[in-house]
Amino acid sequence: MTFLIILLVLFFLTLAKGLVVIRPYEKGLVIRLGRYHSTLPAGLNFIVPFIDSVIRVDMREQVINVSPQQVITKDNVSVLVDAVIYTKVVDPVKAEFEVENFEVAATTLAQTTLRNLIGDKTLDDTLVARDTLNTALRETLDEVTHNWGVKVTRVELKRIDPPEDITAAMSKQMKAEREKRAAILEAEGIKQSNILTAEGEKQAAILKAEGEAEALRKVSEAAEKYFRERPEVLKKLEVLQTVLAKNTKFVIPANGEVINLLNLDGEKKTTVLPRKNKA
Repeated sequence: MTFLIILLVLFFLTLAKGLVVIRPYEKGLVIRLGRYHSTLPAGLNFIVPFIDSVIRVDMREQVINVSPQQVITKDNVSVLVDAVIYTKVVDPVKAEFEVENFEVAATTLAQTTLRNLIGDKTLDDTLVARDTLNTALRETLDEVTHNWGVKVTRVELKRIDPPEDITAAMSKQMKAEREKRAAILEAEGIKQSNILTAEGEKQAAILKAEGEAEALRKVSEAAEKYFRERPEVLKKLEVLQTVLAKNTKFVIPANGEVINLLNLDGEKKTTVLPRKNKA
């Protein structure tokens, strides 16, 4: 009875030894007698107890910090550079067996690549070409780590720090540039203000001239109208006097201009005046 109990306990211990739970973000590599056998998916899996062993590989994206290092630019300026590398395992078998320590290998490769990339650029180019350096570094790392079953998803340079004396000189230069731009903007503002003022004065002068011209035109039209009509009426009266002097009768229309000139507006009918000839 005791022997059977011992056998049952050993059986359940052996069964428990063969049960392996793989978490959702992991892959399980089964090693059987020292050789890779298979890959276990996430969940509950069974392996051969005491013969198989399992290596867990994290499939999540990892962040690797590249330690700061001094790098010499093309124009012999020493800058302090560091970076971060984002990686993700795409082939757990290669990631486990093709490289001993991926983090150390990736960090060393990144430092070497940074020295080469920055060494081909001047300080000014290095400071303004951060995106270009990030892309070039990522492509170089990804080309190598592809054989290790790892993909470099992103690389970011955290800082590129020149020496303190160069930083101070650059700060003075930037301050001078800002003051220069401010002075230019102020001058442009004054210039635009003067232009707008001149345009306003010009427009006012044009409007004034147009008003005076319109006034002169109206005066001219009035003069032409009234100073031309009065002589015409006077001429008609002279002709009428000449005609009346030779006749014994004359007829004056009630609405004629002659009535207005003779101040006979009150008479609204035709008037016949007899006239005798002298002996």
